[in-house]
Amino acid sequence: MRPCAGLFADGTGAGGGGHVRIMSEMTFPLHLLATVLGGLLLAACEKAPDKPPVSALDRPAAVNAAIGDPPSRSEAAPQAARGLAIYRRHCLECHGEQGRGQAGDWRVRDAEGHYPPPPLDDSAHAWHHPTAVLLEAIRDGSPQGQGKMPAWQGKLSEQEMQDVVAYIKSLWSDEVYRLWWKMEWQSLEP
Repeated sequence: MRPCAGLFADGTGAGGGGHVRIMSEMTFPLHLLATVLGGLLLAACEKAPDKPPVSALDRPAAVNAAIGDPPSRSEAAPQAARGLAIYRRHCLECHGEQGRGQAGDWRVRDAEGHYPPPPLDDSAHAWHHPTAVLLEAIRDGSPQGQGKMPAWQGKLSEQEMQDVVAYIKSLWSDEVYRLWWKMEWQSLEP
């Protein structure tokens, strides 16, 4: 049996009259399909409107992830500077100067059963969390019974919380920042 045998309605296979008949019946739908696909491809080739270049910070994180580059830290400097001012007003007392934390082990519960505030620099675990989780921790505070961090939702704007996260990220070494970026990227995958 040849590879095409039995594929045609009249059972004649690749060499019989059925081949010509069936292929000619398929010719019209194939031409129609080719025309439609060609039109779609041409429509997709229209020149996109001119837009200014988009920085790594303004692109959706998923696009940055596809590129493989973490957002430029120098581009984030103004946001991190705003975050530092907010951090000094609201976070410094608990998380320490430059996010270094307080004396003692942040991994050991206190007498009340709560964990102390962790350092936010790269000596602890803040960098193990994607941006969405960091924002959630600021917005909602410590999980019930875990720590004493208050919820900042309604006290800080969403932009102020994002600025604080940008400041926290600025505390991490370049090596830790690259490792964090890989994890951020993975968190964005469906």
